[in-house]
Amino acid sequence: MSASAVFILDVKGKPLISRNYKGDVAMSEIDHFMPLLMQREEEGALTPLLSHGRVHFLWIKYSNLYLVATTLKNANASLVYSFLYKIVEVFSEYFKELEEESIRDNFVIVYELLDELMDFGFPQTTDSKILQEYITQQGNKLETGKSRVPPTVTNAVSWRSEGIKYKKNEVFIDVIESVNLLVNANGSVLLSEIVGSIKLKVFLSGMPELRLGLNDRVLFELTGRSKNKSVELEDVKFHQCVRLSRFDNDRTISFIPPDGDFELMSYRLSTQAKGQFKKQSVANGVEISVPVPSDADSPRFKTSVGSAKYVPEKNTVIWSIKSFPGGKEYLMRAHFGLPSVEKEEVEGRPPIGVKFEIPYFTVSGIQVREGGRVVPLLDLGGSPFLSFLGLDRLRSLAWLISSFTVILFFFFWNSVAFSLNKHFNFNFWVCWVFVVVSELSLVAVSRGYFFNCGGFSCCRAWVLEPEGFSSCRAQA
Repeated sequence: MSASAVFILDVKGKPLISRNYKGDVAMSEIDHFMPLLMQREEEGALTPLLSHGRVHFLWIKYSNLYLVATTLKNANASLVYSFLYKIVEVFSEYFKELEEESIRDNFVIVYELLDELMDFGFPQTTDSKILQEYITQQGNKLETGKSRVPPTVTNAVSWRSEGIKYKKNEVFIDVIESVNLLVNANGSVLLSEIVGSIKLKVFLSGMPELRLGLNDRVLFELTGRSKNKSVELEDVKFHQCVRLSRFDNDRTISFIPPDGDFELMSYRLSTQAKGQFKKQSVANGVEISVPVPSDADSPRFKTSVGSAKYVPEKNTVIWSIKSFPGGKEYLMRAHFGLPSVEKEEVEGRPPIGVKFEIPYFTVSGIQVREGGRVVPLLDLGGSPFLSFLGLDRLRSLAWLISSFTVILFFFFWNSVAFSLNKHFNFNFWVCWVFVVVSELSLVAVSRGYFFNCGGFSCCRAWVLEPEGFSSCRAQA
C-alpha cells in the first residue's frame, strides 16, 4: 500500500494545498502533525515517521515547506519517501524554486500535477519532461476531436518522446563518486563507504539503444577473468530505462535513454577507501567543521588562508578554503569564551568533519568497459561515427597542442626549404610521413587505446563525427 493523502504545509504547519487519493483518512488528521512534531523535537526524539492513533505521517522538509503523506495501513515507506522527493524535483522543474510563494502563485498547476503524479495512492507519471508536454503554465484551449494526452504517456518508452531530432548527435557521461569516511583519534578507520553515480546528458535523434558495461566483479567471475581490477557493486539502482533482464543475464547495461540530463545508475561500495592522492592534486571547496561546546561565546578567528565563521545553531566552526593544493599546510586559530567546562563531559566530543572535492579522481577504480578493452565506450547500435571515451582533459589537450605545433613547424620549415632549393627535398617527405603518423595517433586516441577513466572523478565524453572531434563537456 502507499499514501492515502499528500499535504504541503508552510513552516507553521498550516496546509497550503492537499490531495486526498483514497478517502480512508480524514483530512482533519493533519492538524495533529505539527503539535506532534514539535513535541518530538523538544524531547530530542524526532523521527521521519510520526504516528497519531492509527494514522501515520511520513514527512520531509524542503526549504520553508513540509511535505507530508498520510497512511492508515502498513505502507511501503521507501516508496512514499521517494515519491515525496520526486514531488520536490518536479515542482522545482516547473517553478524554478520550490517555496511557499511558488505554491500560492500556482495552485492550478499544483493540483494538476498532484492528479497526474499519483492515482489512488500509487505513483504514476513522475518524469517532469513528460509532464511538461501536456501540463503547461500557459492556458490550453480544448480542441474537439483531438486527444490531449501525448502518446508518450501510453507509449512503451514513456520516458522518451518520439520524433526527436538533432543536427549533431552527442552524449556526455560523468562518473561521480563521494567517500564517507570516519576515523578515530588513533587513525583507525571506523566507517568507510563509497557512494557513486553515473550521469548522462543525451542529445540523440530517434530512439537509439545504448549499451555499456562496467568492470563488475560478477561479470569477471562469469567470464573467468582476473578480479584484480574489478569492483564489487552494492545497492545498485538503475533508471527505469535500463533493461533489467539483460543486466541479470550478462551484466550489460542496455537502455533507450531519456532526452537531456538523467542519472543512469547509482551504487555503493563497502570497502576500505584508499586515498592515494598525489601531490599535484588540488582539493576544491574544502569545508572543515570543528564542533565547539554549546555555551561557547565571543568567537575570534585568524586563518592563514580562507575564512572561518561560527555557526551557533549547529555549535560548530566552519573553515572554508576555496582551493587546497597537495603538500601544503594551513593554520587556523580560534578563541572562544567558555563560561562552563562541565558541559563538555555531558555533550561529549563530536568528530571533526572535512568535506572537499577532487576533480578527475575516483577512489573505487570503476571503469566503463566495451568488449575486452578497459575504455569508457558506449555502443550505439553499430554506428561508426559515435564513440565515447574518458580522457584526462589537461593531458590530452597538452598532447594535442604539442603535436600540432610540431606538425606546423615541420610544415613551414620544409615549405621554405623546398621553395629555396627548387628541387627534391627529402625532409619535406619525412614531414608528411610524420603528419600521417600523428593523424593516426589521434584516431587511436579517439578509439580509446591509450587512455581510460579509471582514475578520474568525472569521465569525459567525446563525440567523434566524420569531421573529427566535435565537443567535450568539462564538469568537476
